[in-house]
Amino acid sequence: MEEPNYPAIWQCVGMIVGVYGVGYGIAATNPIRHWPIVLVGLLGKIFGPIGFVWHAAQGTLPWSMGLTILTNDVAWWIPFGAILLCARRESAGYDRGHVSQ
Repeated sequence: MEEPNYPAIWQCVGMIVGVYGVGYGIAATNPIRHWPIVLVGLLGKIFGPIGFVWHAAQGTLPWSMGLTILTNDVAWWIPFGAILLCARRESAGYDRGHVSQ
C-alpha cells in the first residue's frame, strides 16, 4: 500500500472520530435513553467492515488490515446490539401502558 499523502483526509477522519467520541460520551450516561446514538455507532461498525471487504476484494486494501476491523468494529456488534435490544424491549413495555422493570 502506498503511503498516503493526503493530510486533509486524516484531519477529517480525526474530526469524525472526535464527534463520535462526544456522542458516545453522551450515550454512556444512559445508553437505553440515548439509543439513537448507539444505533449510529452500530451502523458505522457495520458499514466500515462492508467497505473494507469491498476494497480488499478489489485489491485496493490489503486483507491484513482485517485484524483492525475485527478489533475496532466487529467487537462492538454484540454490545451495541444488546443495548439496542434492551431499548426495544423497554420501549415495548411503555407501548403496553406500563413500565417494564
